[in-house]
Amino acid sequence: MTTKKKGKGKLITFIIILLIGLLATAAYFKAKAKPKGIEITVEKSEKRTIKETVSASGRIFPEKEVKISSDVSGEIVELFVQEGDSVKIGQVLAKIDPDSYISNVERGKASVSGAKAQLAMARSQKEGSLAQMEQIQSQLNNAKKILDRNKQLKKDGIISQADYDLATSNVENLEANLRSAQANIRSSEQSIKSNEFSIESAEASLKELKTSLARTTIKSPANGIVSSLSVEQGERVVGTIQMTGTEMMRVANLNSMEVQVDVSENDIIKVAVGDRVEVEVDAYLDKVVEGNVTEIANSASNIGGIGGSLNTDQVTNFIVKIRLNPESYIGLVKPGMQYPFRPGMSASVDIFTNEEKDVVTVPIQSVTAREIKDEKKKKTTNKNDQDANEEKEYKEVVFVFSQDSVSMVEVTTGIQDDEYIQILNGIDDDMEIVSGPYSAISEKLDDGKAVYLKVDKEKKKDSKEEE
Repeated sequence: MTTKKKGKGKLITFIIILLIGLLATAAYFKAKAKPKGIEITVEKSEKRTIKETVSASGRIFPEKEVKISSDVSGEIVELFVQEGDSVKIGQVLAKIDPDSYISNVERGKASVSGAKAQLAMARSQKEGSLAQMEQIQSQLNNAKKILDRNKQLKKDGIISQADYDLATSNVENLEANLRSAQANIRSSEQSIKSNEFSIESAEASLKELKTSLARTTIKSPANGIVSSLSVEQGERVVGTIQMTGTEMMRVANLNSMEVQVDVSENDIIKVAVGDRVEVEVDAYLDKVVEGNVTEIANSASNIGGIGGSLNTDQVTNFIVKIRLNPESYIGLVKPGMQYPFRPGMSASVDIFTNEEKDVVTVPIQSVTAREIKDEKKKKTTNKNDQDANEEKEYKEVVFVFSQDSVSMVEVTTGIQDDEYIQILNGIDDDMEIVSGPYSAISEKLDDGKAVYLKVDKEKKKDSKEEE
């Protein structure tokens, strides 16, 4: 019994040793069969059309939208429109209670009438003063004649000195009265001018009061749709000419829509007026609307004026306006729907800033950077100079695959789209360029590095099935 157990134990031990040997042999041959180097994927350089784009997001707005507010204060006694109504220029939209303004106009008319009455009185006084002056002038002429006769009579001794002095006094009194009458005439003329100015002032005030009365009737300044209505009949509105009053409604032309987007300062220099744009509206999935850039802001949208924050850590954006082409969204108009877009809808855009046709391209991830090694650079013992020399310079390179290794080639790049980048010089088309993995391209690969191609498991499986 003991002999059988010992034989069985030796057999198990032999089997275990045999299995270990087989596994070791399999591992050896597997390791020997494994290709040497870094596993990579390649893609051929090709000539393509590259469209450089700037992507941004924003909202849809009417190209023309007028905010309507009241210039006068009061209660809304009549409201003739609802949100969504079509209106024409000059159409009455609402009325403010006009009673107090009518009273002011009547008071203004009375002021004008009073000023005109004062002017009539001043002119009448002038006419009276003129008549009085003519009368005094006549009396003065007669008194001067008497004085002239009395001079001769006094020489002849016919009248006394007292009579002569009386004639002289009469002339002097009449001359004084004439001067007083002339002063009264000048005063009347000044009074007339003053009353004329008073009439002009009263008429100007009346005109202003009539304008305020007319402003109690709110009329549409443009053709369009009432896109927003923020008041109800019976509400009170505050209106001032100097400042913006209560916003009552907005009238927009929904036939002409635009997208306003924020573009960063790094991309804004690429954008130009007239650039073609593709717009995707969130409300219409998988629908692309065409447009063109119509306006580019000169100042950043998130930077204040003088005295504003000068912190450079925040993102600086510029507003770009894009007019939508109505012909490109005709298909979005559904039965019973006049306008497919509503103000405030979210949208994302691709602005095509540049296009190059039939140029050599490679995948974006194929281009990486390597440090430029300058062996001739002089060494310095000065620590500060040594620190300055530590600033590294880089070059753009791609790796060209050839059999079981790669060659590092310096290239010059141009524009790029989402997948490919233009190569201006360094390589030609139809060359096998390393396209992955990114970790190998960015760090591991170097000139002459051994590599092997990654085997596509799906393709390998299909080939086996075909066999």
